[in-house]
Amino acid sequence: MTETLLVPPQAAVAPSTYRRLIDLFESGEVSYRLLDHPPEGQTVRASELRGHKLSAAAKCMVVTVTRAATAPRHVLAVIPGDRRVKLKQLARACGGGKAQFADRDVAEQLGAAVTGSITPFSFHPELSVVADPALFEERDLYFNAARLDRSVTILAEDYRRLANPQIIAIT
Repeated sequence: MTETLLVPPQAAVAPSTYRRLIDLFESGEVSYRLLDHPPEGQTVRASELRGHKLSAAAKCMVVTVTRAATAPRHVLAVIPGDRRVKLKQLARACGGGKAQFADRDVAEQLGAAVTGSITPFSFHPELSVVADPALFEERDLYFNAARLDRSVTILAEDYRRLANPQIIAIT
């Protein structure tokens, strides 16, 4: 485990989710590096602050997939930062007819963090994780650590092992 602090930490946005994330890395024996930066939730700007190419950012979006005759399904779509999610493709892959970005309140409740700091891991039983295969073309992944002022980087293979996402082409 490596912890690098670039700037003095600011107030945590979602300390319980942040702590769960760090505990997950430590229990999974994953090397990680923390990066403190000014608060930022936009993928492009956060990637610039962290100093990596956009394709190495794990962009996370909570999506609601509606299905005929059953309750909607909530999915955490994780894609490279330089791509856009194809909602119709995601809906079909999840057995639904339509997919749309979840309302902010729903996304923040299921993602257990404020918008812009949702991690690529689900800590909620009603939120399944779907990752685009292009995400694993990068060796290292960067994402906000349930805080707007702190990010983390881990190996893509460690993310895949810990999150165990469903791998579906959604970009």
